[in-house]
Amino acid sequence: MSTALNLRDAATFPSRRTEAWKYSDLRRHLRDAPEPSPTVEIDTAGPFDGMGGDLVAFANGAAQGPDAFVAKGEQTLRLRFVSDASGTGHTAQVDVAARAGARLLLLESHEGRGSAYVAHNQIALHIAGGAEVTRVVLVEEPADAISIAEADVRVEAGGVFRQTVVVTGAKLQRFETRVMHFAQGAHVRMDGVYVLDGSRQSDLTSTVRHLAADGATSQLIKGVAGDTARGVFQGKIVVERGADGTDARMAHHALIAGERAEIDAKPELIIYADDVQCAHGNTVGTLDESALFYMQQRGIPEGEARALLTQAFLIEVVDRIEHDAARETVREWLTARL
Repeated sequence: MSTALNLRDAATFPSRRTEAWKYSDLRRHLRDAPEPSPTVEIDTAGPFDGMGGDLVAFANGAAQGPDAFVAKGEQTLRLRFVSDASGTGHTAQVDVAARAGARLLLLESHEGRGSAYVAHNQIALHIAGGAEVTRVVLVEEPADAISIAEADVRVEAGGVFRQTVVVTGAKLQRFETRVMHFAQGAHVRMDGVYVLDGSRQSDLTSTVRHLAADGATSQLIKGVAGDTARGVFQGKIVVERGADGTDARMAHHALIAGERAEIDAKPELIIYADDVQCAHGNTVGTLDESALFYMQQRGIPEGEARALLTQAFLIEVVDRIEHDAARETVREWLTARL
């Protein structure tokens, strides 16, 4: 793992003075190392349980069985990070690899109950040449929790990595993905949705480094923040020297649904190569009042009309999930939280 964050050492907690953490000041919320979380057992079903496959699970950071997985052929892995703690902290680490020719559906959930805990979940994902990994992530935790998830993804030449993450925020929630893209036909898609209310915050941060020629990256992030919530998107695509022929696209679009809500967006393209096609876009606005009025005139209550319009705005991201059953599970999960 490349992360320097260590919950046992408060000196490693980043503050807003660290550029990559300027919108998510961990030191402001966590000045001292938390006490270790107790041992617990998982006694609840996960959101992807109905889809079968293999299971790797962690409860308050402790592995409930194997702590690594290697995919061969066509497989489904349910990866569960379950937190059940109050005022304590825990860290989980897992290694997942997809061998050449593998087709892995990685169904990941971060599930929390209790209060004021600190969860730090780390994933190392290695995708061999000719392998495909589809990672679908649902994150739901208490409003007073601190949650940090970090993934280091290595996509070898000719590999495929698709990611869709849906989050609902916490006191401080950061979901970070760092990709080493070895191109030469390799393709990366990294999408996300955040739905925030109350005083919740969520930070979707990603870095994709194109290290060789003829690779593609596509990224679409959409979110909505109501009440006093805060949504953060930091996306960086780096095209290194020699990575000619790169095709990289990034877009972030958000809705502000509360007068005191806040959206911070920082899309970046850093290009050191020639003959590339790269673009990024960012928009922040409100719901279409004319559409809202139109729906109310036809007897739809305002609250329901807002939920329907918000769903229509966000669902574009969900529809990009290629796997039918995973897409429908995420659609139902998201709709229930609007």
